[in-house]
Amino acid sequence: MLDVDLLPEEYAVCRMAAGTALPPTLSRGLNHADVVTVSWTTDGISVICPLDRAPEQAVVETAWRCLRVSGPIDLAVTGTLAALVDPLAGARVNAVAFSTFDTDYLLVPAVRLDEATTALERAGHRVSG
Repeated sequence: MLDVDLLPEEYAVCRMAAGTALPPTLSRGLNHADVVTVSWTTDGISVICPLDRAPEQAVVETAWRCLRVSGPIDLAVTGTLAALVDPLAGARVNAVAFSTFDTDYLLVPAVRLDEATTALERAGHRVSG
């Protein structure tokens, strides 16, 4: 069983062209619940951020909700993401996952949030927020 926190804001999954500069507003003034993650590849830049911080020049996939595993989680622990993604897959709720040094995050479509939290709770997880 995992404790999972629902973050309060809607999130965006964004794609920017490789080599594009990130806007300084992306990380300026984050509050305690905000999460921003950036991944660079030769194909482009992926950004996950609160919807109101989505870069203007990005292709934006909006209206996601962000779930955070209460952490920190030891990096040696295995199966955390599988324990969350499996019930969502069983409920046919798509998810985008990412991890930090301290914990794991899942984004689910905002329109499927109730189904996602129900699936996680049926799997024995506690969802709060």
